[in-house]
Amino acid sequence: MANVARKPKVLPPLDWLVPRVRFSRALSLACFFGLIALLVVNNLWFADLHGARVEVIMAIELIPLLLLLPGMLMGSARAHAWTCFVVNIYFIKGVLAAFDPARALFGWIEVLVSLGLFVSGLLFVRWKFQQERRLAGEGS
Repeated sequence: MANVARKPKVLPPLDWLVPRVRFSRALSLACFFGLIALLVVNNLWFADLHGARVEVIMAIELIPLLLLLPGMLMGSARAHAWTCFVVNIYFIKGVLAAFDPARALFGWIEVLVSLGLFVSGLLFVRWKFQQERRLAGEGS
């Protein structure tokens, strides 16, 4: 039987990766802060909380994002990867709200922002790791 070794994939050149890493990070940060702003504005002015304390609801919704904030600001690929996991909660919450006529607009905006954060975060992680491998001299 022939020895078939897998060849490592050829990495894209740095001049292709650098602008994509920069753009995907900027877009993921914009969506990240947009999601935070959306949650704050909605809870302070529009949400019908049925007597619940605003501070408690905002803490429950914002703590997962605030835990990721330092890593997102530092440009950590690991923090962006974790954000891709966490943002699914907000996507689901947005889909549920989108089918309630009283909250449909907020729901669809939350779906779009969380989807934007997921895609841009995922692309950032992929391209950042490729860039780091390219800088380390791998995959030529």
